[in-house]
Amino acid sequence: MNFQTLDALTQDFTQNYKFLIGPISPRPIAFISTRNLDGSNNLAPFSFFTAVSAKPMIIAFCPLIRSSNETKKDTQVNIEREKEFVVNFVHEAIATKVNLASTELPYGEDEFKFAGLTPLKSDVVKAMRVQESMVHFECKLRDILSYGDKKGAGSLITGEVIKIHVESSIFHDGKIDMQKYRPVARGAGNDWVRYTDVFEMERLMKAQIQK
Repeated sequence: MNFQTLDALTQDFTQNYKFLIGPISPRPIAFISTRNLDGSNNLAPFSFFTAVSAKPMIIAFCPLIRSSNETKKDTQVNIEREKEFVVNFVHEAIATKVNLASTELPYGEDEFKFAGLTPLKSDVVKAMRVQESMVHFECKLRDILSYGDKKGAGSLITGEVIKIHVESSIFHDGKIDMQKYRPVARGAGNDWVRYTDVFEMERLMKAQIQK
């Protein structure tokens, strides 16, 4: 193989970003709902998203500083103030509306209304859930690590899941039926990925909790 070598310390953040979304792909989408200062709803998708811990149940996502004006995204501003949020998971049927919710609206304008999605009251946190999503995690903020305040810099936000909501039609024997759930993920550029071409390999471990 013939490798090209690039210097991540000196090249522009846009080039580094492309090398994050290309090799780290597909990426699951955290559709995060928060509450604005005036009590209105905020909703935005993030594909820098992963699981961290099973007990305590911790998830993490990473909003980047806006490249347009070098400010924090509304989601992060709201989480820093409210200390809570909801992760709504994305399946194929709502992908277009999720993409629409990524539009940068003025602060306080409701992305639920803009994208044609339905707010659903949460059990514990004040932020609304997305009714059309089939899995919701109500989360309390655990930590925020900031890696800068210039364009391209990100923050690592972790939240502890305190309530899980799963649509009954996709939940059987304690597991989510992935063929019915049909999640989507992000790839490079404008690419999205469907859950269609799946293959299995048994993991070579003594204990397999995913069975």
